Amino acid sequence: MNILVILANPDPNSFCYALADVVINKLKENKHTICFHDLYKEKFDPILYKEEIPKKAIINDPALIMHCQDITRSDGIIVIHPNWWGQPPAILTGWIDKVIRPGIAYEFKEGDNGEGIPVGLLKAKSAIVFNTSNTGEERETTVFKDPLETIWKNCVFDFCGIENFYRQIFRIVVTSNEKQRQDWLLEAATLTGSVFPNIN
Repeated sequence: MNILVILANPDPNSFCYALADVVINKLKENKHTICFHDLYKEKFDPILYKEEIPKKAIINDPALIMHCQDITRSDGIIVIHPNWWGQPPAILTGWIDKVIRPGIAYEFKEGDNGEGIPVGLLKAKSAIVFNTSNTGEERETTVFKDPLETIWKNCVFDFCGIENFYRQIFRIVVTSNEKQRQDWLLEAATLTGSVFPNIN
């Protein structure tokens, strides 16, 4: 299977990078083909320009063309990012704006001008989001209502027709010790292997 892995964290020493390493190693172990994008390292341009908005827009940015092709070919998607203000980092929000686009990730039925129910176009059937956070679970749920769950499950992946959604949150990272982080990495590898098992 072709698995797309998207990493969005500006700090190469972050736990997100450790998660990406573990996830990629597990996918390799299970004989999957991996397409990996480190958005900060690639300096992905997150700004959606007016000319790029229409479904039939002529896209001239080679990086954007590549990202659109990669997500179209993917059988599965894994996204790794920190929780910043209940949102993904701006570079990842921009990636959603530009790559999760009409004609690539979804479309509306003929005669529907965009006010109806979308038809998902993504080939992928499963997606995992790994989040790091410094907010406790009770506060995240009761005070903030866990907006990342709504963003990824309902607003992105359900919208694009991905049937199986999984999300794992690791918290509180800022006070975690080495053993806790190693346990979390094992949990991430286990979930990755469960959703994308060995293809042999």
